[in-house]
Amino acid sequence: MAARPPGSVRRRIEFDAETWHALKQLSLDSMKSVQDLAEEAFRDLLKKHHRPTTLKEMLRDSVRMQPANDPPPLPRRRAPKRKS
Repeated sequence: MAARPPGSVRRRIEFDAETWHALKQLSLDSMKSVQDLAEEAFRDLLKKHHRPTTLKEMLRDSVRMQPANDPPPLPRRRAPKRKS
């Protein structure tokens, strides 16, 4: 077994037999490991729910939460006066 990269976390996930066979077949067809497919799926899930997936995204989002960092609002244009 290859050494895990520093900071990695290991968890067990249980799948029913049909799902496991479908994942295994997808991994063979796409020439990706089940681990790669799982990482892609979790990354997509986090994006779907607007959660940052990298440190860079986390920092960018935390800066965006501060109103002082927002650009000033554009001045509202007045509607032209209508002639009666």
